[in-house]
Amino acid sequence: MSRSTIWVAAAGLAVAVGLAGCGQGQPQQQVGPPPPVVTIAKPTQRTVTDQDEYVGRFVPVNSVEIRARVSGYLERVHFTDGQIVQQGDPLFSIDKRPLQNTLDQVKSTLAQSRANLAFTESDLQRASQLVRDSTITQQQFDQRTQAKRVAEASVAAQEAAVAQASLDLEFADLKAPVTGRIGDRRVSPGNLVTGGTSGNTTLLATINSIDPIRFEFTFDEASYLRYERAGKDGKDVTSREGSVIVSLKLIDEKDFVHQGRMDFVDNAIDRASGTIRGRAVFSNPNGVFTPGMFARIRVPGSSPYAAVLVPEVAIGSDQARKFVLVVGADGAAQQKYVELGQAVGPLRVIKSGITAEDNVVVNGNARVRPGQKVTAQEQGAAPAAGASPPQGAAPAKPAETK
Repeated sequence: MSRSTIWVAAAGLAVAVGLAGCGQGQPQQQVGPPPPVVTIAKPTQRTVTDQDEYVGRFVPVNSVEIRARVSGYLERVHFTDGQIVQQGDPLFSIDKRPLQNTLDQVKSTLAQSRANLAFTESDLQRASQLVRDSTITQQQFDQRTQAKRVAEASVAAQEAAVAQASLDLEFADLKAPVTGRIGDRRVSPGNLVTGGTSGNTTLLATINSIDPIRFEFTFDEASYLRYERAGKDGKDVTSREGSVIVSLKLIDEKDFVHQGRMDFVDNAIDRASGTIRGRAVFSNPNGVFTPGMFARIRVPGSSPYAAVLVPEVAIGSDQARKFVLVVGADGAAQQKYVELGQAVGPLRVIKSGITAEDNVVVNGNARVRPGQKVTAQEQGAAPAAGASPPQGAAPAKPAETK
């Protein structure tokens, strides 16, 4: 091969390499990422009732202070502190011997008064014949008539004294006036008990009824007006007749599982707090509810109405406003501001902002911006071929082969 041929081949090779290098340096056209896959669903339609929640405490239907009606030394205690007592069960016994002696004395005085009455009656009967015969004067007859009347009054007074002494003897045995749980004894046997109807009587114990039990709470003036106006429109919301069902939960419970009925709303609004007192009654067969215990009560705040609901996870926040993402007919995500209602399990009532026909993004909304094109997938449907499920979505089950 000649030297000129070699130079020509080398020059051709250099040109080829240069052209190849120029081709590699040219930028290639970039392909954008696919639209994010989201799960959409129609809002749930359901008939709901708005619920208002308040805090209150339990109070007994009956609360009685056990005090003696007669004075004396306490002889026996017939209960265990804190037990459930039934109406009529014996609680305390006071020494009856002084009371029995008093009863015996007034009985003997009554017998003496009756004997005196019998004598005056017979004496008046004789005097009536003597005055007709003019043996005695009219004045003497009047005196014997007066003596009979005094004897009759004395008998009546002594009969009343016997009745009172019998009552005092009966009052020496103190019995439970109501059914409920009794507290601890305040006086031990052997101590002097001061009885009577004055203000310095001895407190022996207290009894609080527990079944049924009442729950008292307060609500504001605006709520009261809303309840009253709804009631006048024929929609029984919170009445005084005991027809409204309410629910309650204790501080260690998650749901309102106890049901009762409203039975009282006060007749005046407290001027200091601007609230009015309401009351509900609950059955308490197990004695779990105790007077003084705090709880939360849920009261119907409206009549039933048709509402749309969306999952809580579909609701986003834009500062102080709430919104949901809706996929329009053009396949783009739209931001709609909504007014929230109450929570119903995992769902939330939407009072305004969307309709029942909107396709709400219920999964994958964290990766979507308003106005962005998305690949929408119906909730519960299998993902499209080549599309990856949204974050947090359960993978579709593979088709079974036969």
